[in-house]
Amino acid sequence: MSNNHLHFEISGQILASLERLNLSNRTLVYFTSDQGAHVEEISDSGEVHGGWNGIYKGGKSTNWEGGIRVPGLLRWPGVLTAGRSIDEPTSNMDLFPTIVKLSEATMPRDRIIDGQDLMPLLLGEVQQSGHEFLFHYCNSYLSAVRWHPRHSSSIWKAHFFTPNFYPEGTQGCFDTHVCLCYGDFISHHDPPLLYDLLRDPSESLPLTPSSESQYHQILEVMQKAVSKHQETLTPVPDQLSLNNVIWKPWLQPCCSTIWKHCNCDKERNRSTALD
Repeated sequence: MSNNHLHFEISGQILASLERLNLSNRTLVYFTSDQGAHVEEISDSGEVHGGWNGIYKGGKSTNWEGGIRVPGLLRWPGVLTAGRSIDEPTSNMDLFPTIVKLSEATMPRDRIIDGQDLMPLLLGEVQQSGHEFLFHYCNSYLSAVRWHPRHSSSIWKAHFFTPNFYPEGTQGCFDTHVCLCYGDFISHHDPPLLYDLLRDPSESLPLTPSSESQYHQILEVMQKAVSKHQETLTPVPDQLSLNNVIWKPWLQPCCSTIWKHCNCDKERNRSTALD
């Protein structure tokens, strides 16, 4: 069974459990992904398992649309209208403020929260995402910025650097199995590569002053937004420090005891795991 099939099977079990426990009308279900398909993925035996991102360039670990544009499927019977489609840029960062608002908790006030409450958009109370700008990072490096002007359908995107695909002409970095963010693995762009995602979602035709009359003004607004954003950044502890990434067996969820190798009998636990 593939990982994708397993994910869908588990999702189906969760929905079935919500129905059985009469919790569907009280539960917001959000099915999404943290990234686009990993186009360079291969098995231990060398079999290519890489996914496909349709018309969108790139994949996992890049800030091309194929790496960051993912579907979001939401379900809340009696609250959200079934079958409705929303074509507005949102972010997985929006989950936190949405859940905080729904739970009637209080948002932290000692920091800037980049996410937006999704409910006004999902309920149709507003027609445009709360994100006028979205800043796309590759590790700790700002790689691209997206601008969705208020009261406009335009979506502009500027890339400050992009990964060098290998072999040339492909959609990934097959020499390193994932695209990296520094040194000879990237190309810097000055001025940034500018795209009109409304007319060019595949990011195949970078704009120029001759092809876009507002070219310089658009980049100027985006550069000012980047400067304002960077002024709000403060240092934080390294989440990927050795102490944070080292394996801690006592934190690993496991069906067996701590004294045995972690293993689960999926068949035996299938009917009760989600109760």
